[in-house]
Amino acid sequence: MGLGRFMVRRLALSLLVLAGLSILIFLIARVVPGDPARLALGPRAPEWAVQSLREEMNLDKPLHVQYYLWLRGLLRGDLGKSLLTRRPVMDDIKEFLPATCEIVLFSALVMAVGGILLGVLSASYPNSWFDNVVRVVAYLGIVTPSFVWAVIFVLIFGYIWPILPVIGRLEMTVEAPPVFTGFLLLDSLIFGKYEAFWDGLRHLILPSVALALGGMAQAARITRSSLMENMGKDYALAQVAYGIPWRVTLGKYLLKPSLIPTVSVMALDIAALFANAFLVELVFNYPGISGYGIRAMLNKDVNAISGVIMVMGVIFTGVNIIVDLVVAYLDPRVRLVGGSQSG
Repeated sequence: MGLGRFMVRRLALSLLVLAGLSILIFLIARVVPGDPARLALGPRAPEWAVQSLREEMNLDKPLHVQYYLWLRGLLRGDLGKSLLTRRPVMDDIKEFLPATCEIVLFSALVMAVGGILLGVLSASYPNSWFDNVVRVVAYLGIVTPSFVWAVIFVLIFGYIWPILPVIGRLEMTVEAPPVFTGFLLLDSLIFGKYEAFWDGLRHLILPSVALALGGMAQAARITRSSLMENMGKDYALAQVAYGIPWRVTLGKYLLKPSLIPTVSVMALDIAALFANAFLVELVFNYPGISGYGIRAMLNKDVNAISGVIMVMGVIFTGVNIIVDLVVAYLDPRVRLVGGSQSG
């Protein structure tokens, strides 16, 4: 199977997954106890006002009709109005999602570069003091949740060694750039607000590193294990016997197949970054979509809950598609297996 056919098949499967997710999320948001209209207006609101809001939200219609109307709006980019902010949910998502994406993208970069680099160095010097330190730190990073690292960073850099900011996305004394893409760092560069860029980058370091440490530790451990396994195979031993330099053997023959399990697991870790971001955002008071989603759940804001989870679902499937393509490029056997299964 060629890479193009593999991609088409993967996209088709992802659309089926998103369709199932839309049904599941819609049903869960509706069957949770509590009346969204009553919660939005408060216990003292008159019944006629509550009934009017139910009609506005289509909650008075049969469940299948509600789903049809919601899905039709979803396909048009209309996720309804948030009961919490009184604004269109899509506007809220456009405001809060870029902040979380900045944290996740920076965390993914730290996780990938740091994890692979530590894993390669650890495997290059097996059983050395560096290897032992990396293995211990990797185990510590895997078992420690992201929010614990966030609290530790706040204590260290907020009180003991205050060299980095621990609250918010930008200092109040720094002028924010005009909103163009929603990404603070990118908008700062576009409009030449270099002070805002530097200050936003400093605010981004601690939450991103706290979020990335668990995945980075796991990537380092898997890379080391995979590389050590491939180093013992015949083709690698033959390279050593022929006197080929270790750097050439590593870069040309060992690294590519050794990264396949790392990239596969990293896909799940990157997707998990969005799920873990809400606690990190709460600790650092970072204005992202995760905090918005939690507030929506606490107030049973059905439109906001459905919108946030669907957006997360689209991001998850997109990340998995990209990683599947990378794995298919690194290991053509994945495409062959996909072709035999589809036949």
